[in-house]
Amino acid sequence: MSKPVRHILSLSGGKDSTALAIYMRDRQPDMEYAFCDTKKELDETYEYLSKVEAYLGKPIVRLSDDRGFDHWLHVYGDYLPSPQMRWCTRQLKIRPFEKYVGDDKVISYVGIRADENRAGYISTKPNITPRYPFKEDGIRKDDVIRILENAGLGLPDYYSWRTRSGCYFCFFQRKSEWLGLKEHHPE
Repeated sequence: MSKPVRHILSLSGGKDSTALAIYMRDRQPDMEYAFCDTKKELDETYEYLSKVEAYLGKPIVRLSDDRGFDHWLHVYGDYLPSPQMRWCTRQLKIRPFEKYVGDDKVISYVGIRADENRAGYISTKPNITPRYPFKEDGIRKDDVIRILENAGLGLPDYYSWRTRSGCYFCFFQRKSEWLGLKEHHPE
């Protein structure tokens, strides 16, 4: 007898994946929730994930590479990740997720909105099939904000000075976000 298909939604700790988890909670009751932890996230990210976990009424599995960011930084010659060399995503997010999935057939739910023009994570493993419910259902940024507010979660606290989730030193940050980091987390 073959195993049933697993339904997995990866949370980043940001608004879109959180809204998708809320949106899918009752639509897919056997959903698994996962968070790929780089161990270099803001404290606010972990606090927000705890609130989301309480709302969902299910655990969010914390996945990580046992060797951690600093190990991979050394492996890559002490060069920080960059848009040209996104080793952080590959080593600290994709590999732990694919290890968690194993060879099981999985539908991976991705929180990309209908008003975004990007694909996000697409696995090269044939057993992982991406699904984009927000694109399928025409959910846009305003809808995401409404979903979060109606759930009583709102936006993560760091959205007051930052536009995205991720490592506190992510290279995708804007200059104003680096200044926000210095102001809110001077250490």
